[in-house]
Amino acid sequence: MSSVTLQNVVKRFHRFTAVHEVNLEIPDGAFVTLLGPSGCGKTTNLRMIAGLLDPTEGEILIGGKRVNDVPIHKRNLGIVFQNYALFPHKTVAENVAFGLKYRDVPKAEIAGRVQKALDLVQLPDVGTRYPKALSGGQQQRIALARAIVIEPDVLLLDEPLSALDANLREDMRVELKRIQEQIGVTTVFVTHDQSEALAMSDRIVVMSAGRIEQVGTPEEVYNTPASEFVASFLGASNILPARITGQDADTVHLEDPLFGAVPVPAAKAPALAGASRAKLVLRAEKLQIVAAGAPTPGMIAAPAFVETVDYQGQTVRYFVRVGNTQMQAINMIDERPYAQGEAVQAAFRPKDCAALPES
Repeated sequence: MSSVTLQNVVKRFHRFTAVHEVNLEIPDGAFVTLLGPSGCGKTTNLRMIAGLLDPTEGEILIGGKRVNDVPIHKRNLGIVFQNYALFPHKTVAENVAFGLKYRDVPKAEIAGRVQKALDLVQLPDVGTRYPKALSGGQQQRIALARAIVIEPDVLLLDEPLSALDANLREDMRVELKRIQEQIGVTTVFVTHDQSEALAMSDRIVVMSAGRIEQVGTPEEVYNTPASEFVASFLGASNILPARITGQDADTVHLEDPLFGAVPVPAAKAPALAGASRAKLVLRAEKLQIVAAGAPTPGMIAAPAFVETVDYQGQTVRYFVRVGNTQMQAINMIDERPYAQGEAVQAAFRPKDCAALPES
């Protein structure tokens, strides 16, 4: 296992700066996800770690050693690409063994290591088959086996699940995390899929426009976003303007035009010291839609009416109008969803809110 460190890393393509002074520490054995929309710089960072791109400025260290000038084949990295990049004319066993042959591993040892890798990805009996005879999920596992058979210091995964259908993708992310934990390899995973990042990661690096917006555990970045971008990109959030009326050690007191006084836990509003205005952040699944006139103990509620109903099986997404503001709510369905045009209440618990500086 090896740590990965990026120190003041910049990448320019002519006049365009794709990565702006990124500083990042990926600990030994961690599963770290670079998350963000297309063009945010996450794949560029991965390719610089791999040695496929050279940084314009800054340093990249693997295991404490500077690798800026070390070619890709000498970095001992396992890489899985989005398209798997399997050789169609080679058998599965030959594909998996490819990296071992170029590392001068004795022939007598290669077969055993290949079989061990196939066992790990739970495809022990496909060594003599060709990639075209495998399903997409099986090809993904073979690409992973080829990456880990070399016993890499770092495993790099560039959106390896994006080509799979939704159900298989969910199964494979569980398998991928299981394998990573079993072998303990430091892993850098690139995705734009929020659910993948939340489900698989030890830490998430949220990126926007070539910059890191926030680094933290899935719980930290989801429940205590550091910026409006993080709050908006990671899940569905309602973001409302508010005035700060007071602060103490435990609570930041906000005044919101729709809901009135909202006491937000100070731990979920860490950047508001000295500010007078803020933005109230309320996740869509924390906003409860309840019947008009129904009691809402321990909650802050306001009258609303349902504009749109997006039925999703066990859950429903409502777009409701509170005053002049449209808000989203994602709720479990008890009996029936509320109907379009129905008068309701929008309610939430103050402890479920977070707050950001107005800027």
